[in-house]
Amino acid sequence: MWQIAIIVGLVVGMAAKGCSQSYSNLHEDLISQIEREDSVTPVIENSDNFTVFPVGVNVGGRPVIFSVLVRGKEDGSQAVEFENWLIPYDAVVQALKLEVTPLADGQLDVRSPGLIIRLNPQELRNDPELGLVLSIEEVQTLLGVPAEFDINEYAIILNPPWLGQKTGGIAATETPVQLDGLPRITPTDLTLTAIEERITATGSESTSGFESSSLSYRGELAAVGTLLSGSWYVRVNQPDFLDSPSWSLTEAQYLRQTDAADYVVGSQPTFWRSQGRGDYWGITTIQRQGFTPPVTFGGGGFSPGQRLQASQVGQTIVGEAEAGTLVRLTQGFSDRVLAEVLVDSSGVYRFEDVPIGGQRLGNYRVLLYPQGRLSAQPEVREATFSTVPGQIPDGAAATIVSVGWTHQPPGLNNQNFIGQWQNFQGGIAQRWGVSEDLTIGVGGIYDQAARGLADVFFRPNGIPLEVAASVLSPDQEGDWDINANLRYEPTSNMSLQFNSDRFAQRLNLNWRIFPRLTVLGTYNSREGTAVGMQTGFSRRGFFTFARATLDDQNRWRWNATQRLGFLQLNHQGNELGFRSELNYNLSRRFLGDGYSVLLSYETRNLQQRDTFATIGWRYRSKARSPDGSYLWDTQLGYGVGSQGSGWIAQVQTTIIPGVLVRGRYDGVSLTSNEANYSLELVASLNVQEGVTPGDRQSDRFRDRGGILIQPFFDHNNNGKLDSGENIYTENPELLLILNNQPIQSFRPQVQANGIRLRLPPEIYRLDFDPSGFPLDWQTVNDAYAVEVVAGSYTLVQVPLVLSYTLSGVVTDAQGNVVAGARVEAISADGEQRRFSVTNGAGVYYLEQLPQGTFTLQINQQPAQPGTITLDEDAEPFQELNLRSR
Repeated sequence: MWQIAIIVGLVVGMAAKGCSQSYSNLHEDLISQIEREDSVTPVIENSDNFTVFPVGVNVGGRPVIFSVLVRGKEDGSQAVEFENWLIPYDAVVQALKLEVTPLADGQLDVRSPGLIIRLNPQELRNDPELGLVLSIEEVQTLLGVPAEFDINEYAIILNPPWLGQKTGGIAATETPVQLDGLPRITPTDLTLTAIEERITATGSESTSGFESSSLSYRGELAAVGTLLSGSWYVRVNQPDFLDSPSWSLTEAQYLRQTDAADYVVGSQPTFWRSQGRGDYWGITTIQRQGFTPPVTFGGGGFSPGQRLQASQVGQTIVGEAEAGTLVRLTQGFSDRVLAEVLVDSSGVYRFEDVPIGGQRLGNYRVLLYPQGRLSAQPEVREATFSTVPGQIPDGAAATIVSVGWTHQPPGLNNQNFIGQWQNFQGGIAQRWGVSEDLTIGVGGIYDQAARGLADVFFRPNGIPLEVAASVLSPDQEGDWDINANLRYEPTSNMSLQFNSDRFAQRLNLNWRIFPRLTVLGTYNSREGTAVGMQTGFSRRGFFTFARATLDDQNRWRWNATQRLGFLQLNHQGNELGFRSELNYNLSRRFLGDGYSVLLSYETRNLQQRDTFATIGWRYRSKARSPDGSYLWDTQLGYGVGSQGSGWIAQVQTTIIPGVLVRGRYDGVSLTSNEANYSLELVASLNVQEGVTPGDRQSDRFRDRGGILIQPFFDHNNNGKLDSGENIYTENPELLLILNNQPIQSFRPQVQANGIRLRLPPEIYRLDFDPSGFPLDWQTVNDAYAVEVVAGSYTLVQVPLVLSYTLSGVVTDAQGNVVAGARVEAISADGEQRRFSVTNGAGVYYLEQLPQGTFTLQINQQPAQPGTITLDEDAEPFQELNLRSR
């Protein structure tokens, strides 16, 4: 019987090995490698004490190998010298599901969900019958896997500590966006995208009644669009809206920004601190090498300071650890692994080009696992970095050149719409990333006089110091212009910040002496010295923040916010007076919408002491417009003070799409008994591809663009949006995918004429998910490559064509059903093919057939009938039985 068991074990073991070709191949590779390297791996001779016999291998109580040959001994009740038993190396790899990768230096990289080590194949022993083997002791010490022998199960039980853990490999990078081969959609060269008008009417009422002479109308008109892959923007000041000759041009700018270069023409800020009066109009270019600037979201046009700094700066994290330690880099408190390294004999680990800045907050953790065992408690080392605004990566460079003139807008009675250009200005500067820690810049400018310019941005590694300084050489009066910002954090509880400009020098000290108590110290060369304290803490439904300072002239300044449930108290004051406001939300909403009761009291000490108290009611709607404004925001109250008493009312609404209306009436105020009123109207229109309501954020088009997606029902199949063809805007979250991401993450705006997305300039991949198709309709193309430029929406018209389905039974000439036949529909031009294979009942299904005439084939032979025409009058689902010839 024993001999039979051995034979059965050999057969089963050979079958198990044959099921995993990778383990067999790895075994052969190791043997050949050992032979090539003239290995001194010991060869184990047969022992009288140990014999070869089959056993099972269980992992965590679950059988994984039913039979494998091992060398050992048992006495019928227990294992004998179990730690010296030999088990095939392949069996260990298979049972523990180890990932083994040969490295260039001849070692093996061995990985599991809880283990990462390097293994020298020369240390493996070779058994004449079992091949490469590991002893049970080596399994326990080298791999860290406890093992035991169960005589009842007649199996070796392996209990890896990582059992049940998920694989903790390197975090997957984002799927790259593939654009090759896709139909490309480009924007038009010239557009008018949006127009925005702001009108404000103000007036006052004296004791004798309304004064019509005090009523005034002011306005501001803005327009934005695209010109030659860039944006253009115009803003007109209307100091007297009813008198058009008083209008004047305030801004006119062309802006094209790319990752490598920027080009600006027209009104713009200077890259130096200008001494002249008026605005600067000119031509500027920035050329960058080795870095990309950060993406801006707030609009506002060209900002040279932002465009001269890097979105991310690479830093190096280096440290020491024992050889064999697995070192992993994570960000913040996330378990997501960014990189890992196994420490070699040098005892040094290094992570290079770790991104700091942009969306990377710079808070990293280094986790050290002894002997590569992920089941062990790791040593945690903090690695915190920050970047200095203006810093660029090591080896990168940037050049900025600008020439122009100062611009003086016309006065109220001046009939000149454009204004006047006066003094010449200009400059050139170069910036270099000298190292990971240091960025310097030099240049020269002309602003009423020739002056030199120098910049330095310094963040030394290992020292919690940040320095950003810019220096202009003396002007005609001999005054230097030094703008410096220094920040020093000797501990996590203390920070010291100093900044200086041509107006004043300021020093701020924050020292957190207790978890919720911070000591403050400030110095201002114009105002003196002050000290104070700050505290803040919160619990569920409870929040408190308070700050108070006292300067060297005995002037107190303070502010505090207290929230308890739905009751909130705001209080602030200084040497001139104070203001307190109590707010209780009747709708019991923490976000402030719904109904609220307000009570406030304020004082002012100037020529006399004034006081003012109000009680009021407020309503804010839960719904908001796309720009975040409440659809309704109303307030009504009554005020009593030293100047008198009167009603106070305010109303704001965005209920009309694209229009904001805001009105306010103050019957009395803190310092005046004169009633004042104002009415403000802000109207915004998108005029690209029809007139639709805007979002009152047209300024953001100066450095951003977007996509206007128009899926439409193409009834006549001509690929164009014709009159009478409706645009489909239902379920965009199911229909659209942008750059492999759900469309909802880009905050789409659904309007009658399409789906709008605001996006930075780039080339995007737009995919269409069949799950979002309307019933019996489909797109002609599955995806597009869409180019977005600043200033406008790139129009993407997506024709939806009818989708037809054919189904029927395939029979032969004798009328018998044909199973397994290939049924194919081929368009007249041969470009579109659909096929189906019949099931056991001879039934086929041809789906997603567009309009047109199709040739029908069965097994590449003409079918009967041989053609079918699908047009707009055809039913989406048709039954058609086919006969093979």
